[in-house]
Amino acid sequence: MNAQDVLRYGHLTVLRSIEGVPFSEWERPGVCGRWSVKDILAHLASYEHVLVDVLNGLLDGGPTPALDRFRAEGFNDNEVNQREGNSPEEVLAEYTAVHQQTLALAARIPAERFRQNGALPWYGAEYDLDDFITYTFYGHKREHMAQVEYFRDHVMRK
Repeated sequence: MNAQDVLRYGHLTVLRSIEGVPFSEWERPGVCGRWSVKDILAHLASYEHVLVDVLNGLLDGGPTPALDRFRAEGFNDNEVNQREGNSPEEVLAEYTAVHQQTLALAARIPAERFRQNGALPWYGAEYDLDDFITYTFYGHKREHMAQVEYFRDHVMRK
């Protein structure tokens, strides 16, 4: 598997799914529970920050504040709530910028490192970075974008 391609395809799924959802509809709740499109993108931006920490940790080490929050209780709601005052445009810009950062970091990691079981001990000794990216990022984006697409194609039109 090519992790950079998986990251790009996940991002393209996001972009295709939000296409046609005007910013004026981004704060309408009910896309995923009480979350709006903006909330979902804020949620995905927070996950991108986690991946930046994971990739930096594998490359250079150092502090991992987003990963630490991710591993703590209440991560999802806390991260979305933190971005509540941001405009839809700001949330999209944050998501896009941090995604570009993940691509740049991923490009610095040797291919064999992505397939090294146990590289993320907190994720599970039997899993590798490829697994983490596939399940936690690509699959996660696909799941939420299906919700956005349903909202865009059915709910928003009513």
